[in-house]
Amino acid sequence: MAKDNIYGSWKPEVIKQYKTWQFRTILVSMIGYAIYYFVRKNFSLAMPGLTAQYGISNTDFGIVIGIGSLVYGLSRFVNGFVVDRYSARAVMAIGLLLCALSNFAFGFGYNISAWLVGVDPTSSVAQNTPDLINMLVLVMAITIVLNQMFQGVGYPPCARLLPCWIHPSELATKMSIWNTSHSIGAAAAVVACGYIMGSMGDDMSSNPEIIRTIAANLKVDASTADGMNQILQYAKHWGAWKWCSWLPACLAVLGAAWLYFGLRDDPRSVGLPELPGTKTGKGESKGAKAPSHSAFLRVMVWTNRWIWTLCVANVFVYVMRMGILDWGPKFLTEARGMTIEDAAWSVAAFEIFAIVGTIFAGWATDRIFKGKAHRMCFCCMVLAALFMAIFIFFPGLPILVSILALAMAGFFIYGPQALIGIASANHATKEASATANGLAGIFGYVGSFLSAIGVGIVADHYGWNVVFYLIIGIGVLGAVTFVTMWAAPRDGYARSQKFYAEQDTKSDN
Repeated sequence: MAKDNIYGSWKPEVIKQYKTWQFRTILVSMIGYAIYYFVRKNFSLAMPGLTAQYGISNTDFGIVIGIGSLVYGLSRFVNGFVVDRYSARAVMAIGLLLCALSNFAFGFGYNISAWLVGVDPTSSVAQNTPDLINMLVLVMAITIVLNQMFQGVGYPPCARLLPCWIHPSELATKMSIWNTSHSIGAAAAVVACGYIMGSMGDDMSSNPEIIRTIAANLKVDASTADGMNQILQYAKHWGAWKWCSWLPACLAVLGAAWLYFGLRDDPRSVGLPELPGTKTGKGESKGAKAPSHSAFLRVMVWTNRWIWTLCVANVFVYVMRMGILDWGPKFLTEARGMTIEDAAWSVAAFEIFAIVGTIFAGWATDRIFKGKAHRMCFCCMVLAALFMAIFIFFPGLPILVSILALAMAGFFIYGPQALIGIASANHATKEASATANGLAGIFGYVGSFLSAIGVGIVADHYGWNVVFYLIIGIGVLGAVTFVTMWAAPRDGYARSQKFYAEQDTKSDN
């Protein structure tokens, strides 16, 4: 269907009303999902304050973060089923509200822990016994894992809502723009929580007991000027980490209301017709008994070869993406001799290029490949591998050129990361898009886990160069996987119509 004729014979006033609701859906869900990141990324800014105040180790943080990541991936998968059966706007709003509650609980973690071990939470820091700190780690771990579980409620509703409001021929462009909410929300959360950590809390810099506690927890020599400056950063903002949870939690409560009252599940809920070319056949069955949703999922997801191909490809995409994102700066400082400042700039460039690359990938999918996201993914994986090869095989390049090569790898690797979700939604149709995205998400987080474990082991035993040789190889494997989809259709609506037609035939017989 031509892009200019996606509305078929609709009247101009209906098209205008539809576009208004479409823009509203994109904007409301985009802001709402960005708010999810305010109660997700805030923990990383609170960690230094927790270490300074209570001596919680990086090992403890690492274990909690690792478990939370696995819970998040599983939650996304499970909630894909939930969203395809219930109101997407209600589920998304409830999820954000639950994230807010878990963040409030996190902020009161010390008080809860003190109560559990029978210690007065207002007492001196001398009361911070090992039992109290261990209980604090446990309570915080529970609230963080719960938060990650509720975070998994955020994306599936969007994967369900957007295909209902955006035609398949425009989905890649508009949903790629929507996908920048990840980076926008994360960046805004870091800036806001950084300000909180540097401006709120109690000034305890004149309390020698507090100074000694921070020095011991950070293992800093308070007799040096640099050591004392580091100690005072935390002493002047004692307890600021709590506000990193409470203030974003307040915003999340408002965000939940924003989502619930701002969104609508589909065009029919506001009296508008479905977009031409997006009818699945559901509700049109002439048989006495309509086929079950599980039967529909079996055809559109569980036995759909294109969905499974996208899932496998997502493993390669996440290994490559997280390998560059998580380990690139460390490689630059250890193997290339860059300063921390230069490595930090490489990360900034990577993220900026990633945002632009995501939008470009969506635009190119619709304008060049007529909505066939898998073809754009193939091109992205090839080019990402190419720029990684330039980065690793030419170590003598100037720093700026190396950063540019790494940034261009980010430009192209973030395209498939967004497009796989879009392609999954298209192939599963709007009736099963959340389930398909949940399945693809599980495979993606398997890739993320493999990257986290594998890169560390390979780097320790074989060196950094071998790590990036493998990442390049993973990029090639991903490209090959996408090639097997080259002849795939743009979407699964014809498959869906065939399914319901066959059910009618069986019913008639």
